[in-house]
Amino acid sequence: MKILSRNEELLRDALSRIPQSSSRSSLSSCNKLIRFEDISAAAFKIQCGVQKTPCMYSRLSKQYGMDIYLKKEFLQYTGSVKERGVLYLLTSLPQDQQRKGVIVASDSNFSMAVAYHASELRIPVFVIMSTSTSLARVKMCREYGAMVISYGTTAKDSQKHARRLAQENGYFYLEEEDSAVYLSGLGTVGLEVYEQVPKLDAVIFPAGGHCGLLAGSAAALKHLNPHISVIGVESESFPVLQQSLKAGHPIEDQACSNHHFYGDVSGLRFGSNSLQLTGKLVDKVVAVREEDILISMLRLLEYERATVDAEGAIGLAALVAGKLPELKGKRVAIVICSGNLELHLLQQCIVRALTLDNRVCRFFLVLSDCPGDISKLLEILAREEARVLDIKQERTFVTSELFTVEVTCTVETRDKIHTAQLRNALLERYPTAAWTER
Repeated sequence: MKILSRNEELLRDALSRIPQSSSRSSLSSCNKLIRFEDISAAAFKIQCGVQKTPCMYSRLSKQYGMDIYLKKEFLQYTGSVKERGVLYLLTSLPQDQQRKGVIVASDSNFSMAVAYHASELRIPVFVIMSTSTSLARVKMCREYGAMVISYGTTAKDSQKHARRLAQENGYFYLEEEDSAVYLSGLGTVGLEVYEQVPKLDAVIFPAGGHCGLLAGSAAALKHLNPHISVIGVESESFPVLQQSLKAGHPIEDQACSNHHFYGDVSGLRFGSNSLQLTGKLVDKVVAVREEDILISMLRLLEYERATVDAEGAIGLAALVAGKLPELKGKRVAIVICSGNLELHLLQQCIVRALTLDNRVCRFFLVLSDCPGDISKLLEILAREEARVLDIKQERTFVTSELFTVEVTCTVETRDKIHTAQLRNALLERYPTAAWTER
């Protein structure tokens, strides 16, 4: 007779209440007990196919009063932690199915991981994307080796077409779900973090609509050390995990399914397995604002030279927002799981984050239209060490006195204190100066 550890008992208890489903066209191990041995087996099987990413001490540690270690999963080949679960899924398929091929319908990190690893394993792979998918994502999937087909205007159209092709041609339809195989692959992150950072107090993961990484890694970490706190972070705008935990079953927030900024954080991709595991093994789930995520992206870019998306930055956002004061002075690992941010979004996010961080500000003032007045304004800005980003003068459509000019100036400052100093200096000389409030 096998004796289960306390954590395995928790896992078994969590999964025992999940109803069996006969309608899912997925792996038969969907409701299998997720054991620590399954995660260990996954780690062994995928070790040559994915990167053992570093978990490095961060320069952000002093700023937030704790020892922060960043698990840099965005360094995977496709820029996402999803590769771990995908590779284990693909290698677990029967040989005859691998010869027939697989098909997936999405423009997510999951589909890019399927495209790359299926091609590496010489499995025929088809990716169905809607016509609204960005050209960059389509190009990337094709470069990974997938046959990409554009179909339909919505994700549901693409999924329906992919299922039809799978049925007609014998392809295996893959979707991001919470089968034991997929969760075991994702859970290998927990194994690596535990191995790389001794004496851990807590590990922070992204949650939201995709909590497979959180659930699988919690299973590994709690088996190795039940005293390690496992924390999930999701968006305050779409708290689908917290709502689902309260309701006791997955609840989809329709508003977040196609949110461009949040990407893989939005939309519902977890099932009863992940939800029950999260409820049993995860210590805390917190929600953060969009502003905190943007500032977190800025911090990672500045301090770590890491260009990440919302899913990658959301774990650090919990510290930026001050949502975890109990971790002060502790040793904390944060999983930075994704770095697939499109270039046009990157520019918008950086500009917006600088404004939120009080590093870019704009003010308006009225000057007499005389030679030298603009020069005097620039002298003040130079003395206060503010960098001028843009300056505009309006003479025609003005509502002030005759022979005056309305000036709009955008400047860059070091921080909030520097911005306040500049504002006071300008108000001394120009009492009517007005500032754009963020």
